[in-house]
Formats: sequence, structure tokens, C-alpha cells
Amino acid sequence: MHSTLTEHARCVYGDEYRPTPECDSQHREHYFVEELTFADADSILAMLRELSPNLVDGLLPVWIRNLSYRLVLLQRPDEPALMRDAAENLWLHGPDWDDIAADLKERANALEAGG
Repeated sequence: MHSTLTEHARCVYGDEYRPTPECDSQHREHYFVEELTFADADSILAMLRELSPNLVDGLLPVWIRNLSYRLVLLQRPDEPALMRDAAENLWLHGPDWDDIAADLKERANALEAGG
């Protein structure tokens, strides 16, 4: 059993910076996605920051990154810094999501401007 979401992600997808730990859990992606779905924002952000500290690196699949940011923004809808982080991730892996990224950036700017 994994003690954190980050540990679970590291076992399923690997880690560019650390060796994958040995464990006896079944590493089926759907078990990880289920845990991610119900994780709190702090756990999700810790995973993203530890496994992809420079945005362009890491072994997390793009769709896991996108889902992670979406789940965080649903839990914290009024945090401009998180909106910008999510937008940068979308731009990096676009162009399919460029319009969503632009909208996130606009919303972040509007929140900071007080509107």
C-alpha cells in the first residue's frame, strides 16, 4: 500500500529523479486514477511538484497532468497562481488546449484585478 499519492504515482509511472520504489502493490493505472480523483488539492499539487518540478520534465502522462490540474482547480477555483500553472501545462502540451489555457490566464488576471 502506498502512503501518499506521490508515492503511488512514482510506482505506477516512475520518477525521472529517483528510482521506482519496490513494493508489492498491483500497479494498475485505474487504481491510481481512482485515488487521484478523490485526492485533496495539497496531495495532488505535491505529486505534480515532486514528479514534474520543472513543468517540462517528469514521467507523468500528459492526460494525468491535465486531469490533476483540473481536479485542483475544481477544489481551488479562485487561485490565480494555480490557474497560471494549469495554463502553462496546457500550452506546453497543446495546441489542442490553447483556448482553455488562454481563458485560465484571463480568469487569473481578472481575479487579481478584483473583477
